[in-house]
Amino acid sequence: MIISKLHYSSQGSTPEDHLINIQKACTYGIELVQLHLKDVTNAHYLEIAKAARDITLRYQTRLVITHNYEVAKAVKAEGVILENLEDCPTQIRPNLYSWQMIGGIAKTLEDCKAFLAKDVDYIALGPFASTSDTSLSNTSSIDNYHAINKALHTEKPIIAFGAIEPNDVTALLEAGIAGITLADGITTNFDTIKRFNELLQASATGEIRHTFE
Repeated sequence: MIISKLHYSSQGSTPEDHLINIQKACTYGIELVQLHLKDVTNAHYLEIAKAARDITLRYQTRLVITHNYEVAKAVKAEGVILENLEDCPTQIRPNLYSWQMIGGIAKTLEDCKAFLAKDVDYIALGPFASTSDTSLSNTSSIDNYHAINKALHTEKPIIAFGAIEPNDVTALLEAGIAGITLADGITTNFDTIKRFNELLQASATGEIRHTFE
């Protein structure tokens, strides 16, 4: 399994808008899409996920489903990412294919430790405070990523998410981050995918490879 360096968390006013934006992201070269639907029935989630899987397969793009592991298995997505520990990763794993990965969305060091104790394959950690927002302290965010990476002593990839700008990437990589997840930063301008891919050296040869059991 390959952990992509640039992830797109899908957005849209409607589930159908999510599909339109996923199509655009794939066209512009995104390598992993995180389908992030809220307030939909399981049946509708499955319907949209099937359509998203069709799109991503055409572009050889990886697909991760937010929270709903049953949908992830049904559409044979590359994995599922959990927003909290209400669904236990160790209990979910036997219900997935052996090659599917499980991610966890964390906000603190304690969250990270809890997910790692449940043997997730990667962690999405944030939100990051971008330098583009002068009311926020970007320095403390970078320091936090560095401190958390150091405290965890893990080889599992940590993916940063939040209001990340291109000029934040170098510092994040130096802090030990394996990649980033963007939502608004891509939806508002799909051209940024190329720029972030370049900064992250995100390609089939530049990605971090991890073997999952």
